[in-house]
Amino acid sequence: MEIREETVGDATILSPLARVDSSSAKIFEAKVLTVVNSGTPKIVIDFSELNYISSAGLRVVLVGAKMMRGGRKFVLCGMTPNIREIFDVSGFTKILSIYPDRAAALAAA
Repeated sequence: MEIREETVGDATILSPLARVDSSSAKIFEAKVLTVVNSGTPKIVIDFSELNYISSAGLRVVLVGAKMMRGGRKFVLCGMTPNIREIFDVSGFTKILSIYPDRAAALAAA
């Protein structure tokens, strides 16, 4: 699994590529937790190049969001219709901040 990482201002953007499934969720989790634990004030997860996320991947997103406390921001963006549907069905769209694209996510973060 490949995960792109970049910094824009005080935000760290993580872009998982292709799939986050049961075999790759540990890699995704390690990267998310490393960035969360680095103390960065803003994390944007850009799903624009993701075509599948399993329940294991959803758990990583939820854990990362819960760990961002004390005024820190954790936002998601760039979901394809298929990925958005997974987040809708899981109920995560009600508890996470989701934006249509990276620019909107960075502006909100």
